[in-house]
Amino acid sequence: MLHPINWSLALPYYTAAFAFGYLCGSIPFGMIVTRLAGTGDIRAIGSGNIGATNVLRTGRKGLAIATLLGDLLKGTLAVLLVYRLYGQDLAVLAALGAVLGHVFPVWLRFKGGKGVATFLGVLIALSWPVALAFCAIFLAIAGLSRYASLASMVACIATPALLWWLGDRQEAMLFALLAALVVGMHHANIRRLIAGTEGRIGVKA
Repeated sequence: MLHPINWSLALPYYTAAFAFGYLCGSIPFGMIVTRLAGTGDIRAIGSGNIGATNVLRTGRKGLAIATLLGDLLKGTLAVLLVYRLYGQDLAVLAALGAVLGHVFPVWLRFKGGKGVATFLGVLIALSWPVALAFCAIFLAIAGLSRYASLASMVACIATPALLWWLGDRQEAMLFALLAALVVGMHHANIRRLIAGTEGRIGVKA
């Protein structure tokens, strides 16, 4: 027999899990690593985004890799910690919070990155086999099209379908929401893809 949730007792834990994920996700690694390296405010460069792709426009590949790892691992670690302490349901909330924190960080007036790296980071924590499939899809699409943005969106869209197929329904619903968010954050890239002006991997503008 299923017992109803006592929300008066559970709500503080759910709120804490989401808030912890959000605060972890909101750490702006792109800004931190570029400022420590003396390259200035990353928001004044290229697209103004704080993610690894824009950091790469500084010409410092090491900084871009550090940003990518930071944005990925902050999601992974936040979810794994909540999972270890409180279980799967609250880990899912932490995952949602982490991606929202990266995209809408309170420290930067809610103007953050596009969420792909943190999306993958929380996916690693919740379903590493699907995370491997994400990477395979990304590499295949990127290799064929030479568009990183297209590869990111296709991999994100495929993720909830793969989770649903594996029977992970709760995670599938979460990643359907996150995929919609990530695609929405790529609205400018979508316009450029349609216009044929999107930059290709390995081709300088």
